[in-house]
Amino acid sequence: MNRTGELPEDSLMGHLLELRARLLKGVLAVLLVFVALLPLAEPLYARFAAPLLAKLPAGGQLVAIDVASPFFTPIKLAFFVALLLAMPWLIYQAWAFVAPGLYRHEQRLARPLLGSALLLFYVGCAFAWFLVLPAVFGFLTAVTPEGVAMMTDISRYLDFVLVILLAFGLGFELPVAVVVLVLLGAVTPAQLREARAYVIVGIFILAAIVTPPDVISQLLLAIPMCLLYEAGIVAGVLLKRRREGG
Repeated sequence: MNRTGELPEDSLMGHLLELRARLLKGVLAVLLVFVALLPLAEPLYARFAAPLLAKLPAGGQLVAIDVASPFFTPIKLAFFVALLLAMPWLIYQAWAFVAPGLYRHEQRLARPLLGSALLLFYVGCAFAWFLVLPAVFGFLTAVTPEGVAMMTDISRYLDFVLVILLAFGLGFELPVAVVVLVLLGAVTPAQLREARAYVIVGIFILAAIVTPPDVISQLLLAIPMCLLYEAGIVAGVLLKRRREGG
């Protein structure tokens, strides 16, 4: 019997076959979404470029330095969007593989944590897209020296925006990480409160590294992460009390 009271797999081969099946289902989902998005790759990139184009002077545009970048860059974006859209299904496949090895109370705790992690990642990406990127591009175009035309390569623009989106998406995972550490007993809420000053300094240093060299984008990442750190402490306390009480 395994930890949930169900019969175990017959052998290691059974686990490997199940893992392969889960991986194939995940890859197939990403590929299906990617193929569906391929006809929309060019208009998708046009929408993706809108935050920068909106801040450029009249007649401003993106350029393609590499010969093949007009073809490959929209496809790269389509794949990234497909990965984002298929993320819930990928997480479900990972959960379906791992869940049978967990106790039932561990499953009850893990489900909301996984859901919260996914939601916070999307919220972080949306926060970066709607608030941070317009502020960043507004700053960068404002400090462009007179007589210099800001003409950004489409591939480098894509890489720049993806880094910002991932930075904010992962940064917004901070409360989930805090809750996991508390539930695992690695730290206590009191220790997290005592380390608050060091954590805040670390957050601002991290924000300065992953964001462009302007104060606005650094603050837009650092301040929410500080608030999410506090939210993680509160959530960790509540979940710990609930588990101990149960």
